[in-house]
Amino acid sequence: MLYRLVRPVKRRDSSLIQFTQRIPADVHSRANGLKLAIPLSDDEFHHLTISAKAQAIRLSLRTRDPSEAKIRQGRVASYLEEVWRGLRATKPLSLTHRQATALAGDLYRAWASETQRERTLAIVHTPDGWKRDYSEPAIELAGFKALVSKIESEAVNLERALGPLVSRLLLARGIASVDELSRALLLDAFALALKDAFAFRARNLEGDYSPDPKANRFPPWSLSETQSANPANNLPAKVSLKALVEDWWKEAKATGRKPSTYDSYRNTMASLVAFLEHDDATQVSPDDVIRFKDHRLSCLHPRTGKPISAKTVKDSDLAGLKTVFGWAVGNRKISANPAAGITIKIGKAPKLRSKGFTDAEAKAILEVASAITLPVRPTPTEAAKRWVPWLCCYTGARVGEMAQLRQQDIRREGEHWVVTITPEAGTVKTNEARQVVLHPHLVEQGFPDFVAASSKGHLFLRPSKDGTVLGPLRGLKNRLAEFARAIVTDPNVAPNHGWRHRFKTVGMEAGIPPRVLDAIQGQAPASIADTYGDVTIKTLAAAIEKIPVLEIPNSQ
Repeated sequence: MLYRLVRPVKRRDSSLIQFTQRIPADVHSRANGLKLAIPLSDDEFHHLTISAKAQAIRLSLRTRDPSEAKIRQGRVASYLEEVWRGLRATKPLSLTHRQATALAGDLYRAWASETQRERTLAIVHTPDGWKRDYSEPAIELAGFKALVSKIESEAVNLERALGPLVSRLLLARGIASVDELSRALLLDAFALALKDAFAFRARNLEGDYSPDPKANRFPPWSLSETQSANPANNLPAKVSLKALVEDWWKEAKATGRKPSTYDSYRNTMASLVAFLEHDDATQVSPDDVIRFKDHRLSCLHPRTGKPISAKTVKDSDLAGLKTVFGWAVGNRKISANPAAGITIKIGKAPKLRSKGFTDAEAKAILEVASAITLPVRPTPTEAAKRWVPWLCCYTGARVGEMAQLRQQDIRREGEHWVVTITPEAGTVKTNEARQVVLHPHLVEQGFPDFVAASSKGHLFLRPSKDGTVLGPLRGLKNRLAEFARAIVTDPNVAPNHGWRHRFKTVGMEAGIPPRVLDAIQGQAPASIADTYGDVTIKTLAAAIEKIPVLEIPNSQ
């Protein structure tokens, strides 16, 4: 059985989304007994010891949110790629003092970070060494102080106290083992980093939150010196950032990744190159990625003129960098993922209203759409403004799915008109085609007649000269959003996605079964059981007929 997955999965006995990945055969024997601290988020880890019988890494992503699960899936997969790469090393690495100090900087930042300082922390000693423990809120830094005192008095065995932390950090950097001298350098560097972190946090407790001058003493991590000393681990001297995206896409395309994802990652990498003023992946450090993140947060969106949202930077820019760099590490093009572990904490935005259009808002948009009189040969945008809002109202489809419709995607089947929503027309989020039955009110308005009178090909856009539709589709979606926003000005409802939320509400009020609603809207089944059997045209038609007609003047 294979476990190479492209997306998270669910277990029958759990609503939490799961991660599963097969342990590569070439490292299986060396992975036996390995203790991993697998990052799920900035401050949440899954601790796992690989047994000799284990064939795969299986764990809960500890979330039910599909979007958050994808982010965690990428984080876990990237971490494991680093671990497998480290286990493939032919011999222990030899580190310089500078490299040991750079690695200790990761530990310093973890213990001195704002996230950790906001928590009440205790350090407890276990048979496996010193560990962080948040279970005793009354003890503020007491254990940490005791550990540092023992280190200063040389009354503690550094390997016993700090060895597990060193090993986990090395694995996260793709290093399975280092030689004896390097190990000693790392233990000393980690001990000093902990002392500096404790001193910084102690000042915080006294009310001093001024920047720590010692925070800048840690150089950026680089494997370049080690590579030259270990020919078996040699990597290219220079790797183009832009070329990395293209190489990643060749593989990702074959596994079903969407062209829109490629466009997003390519644009992010181009922005990084412009920001850094160079195109060499081997010279990108975690500090560079952090500076780029801060830069992006300060930029204005070229279309709206508003600051780029933190969610966009996290889920688009950082996610793209982590994915591409993680792939590059796994394919031995660069030594480490500089974007690993870098993220943005996003609080939950206040919900001020429903995400769906109200009846009044829907009628206002549809009334303007119905008032558009199309000439004999309308422009694609004119036709889109006339018909796409109505299509979204009665199908609950994504705006892009309706905007990319082709003449051949609409057909008569018995007494029903059927629309095929398919990735062949452009892009579908699930990458799966589905059927939707047209609402009788759309037929009454003459949409099938409009389709019959149209030329073959796309109804509402003109593909680019090279035949692609993603660019024109993006522009059309923006124009449709502007069209709706001019009518419904409330910024708390999305001008395109508001239809999708409204359809779900109306469908539930009409008594349409959830599984049928999901099939109409192209949403994932709630359970494995819902994947059995088919939602037929007959079932779809019966459901669509339950959707009440929105009476609009001049809509007949």
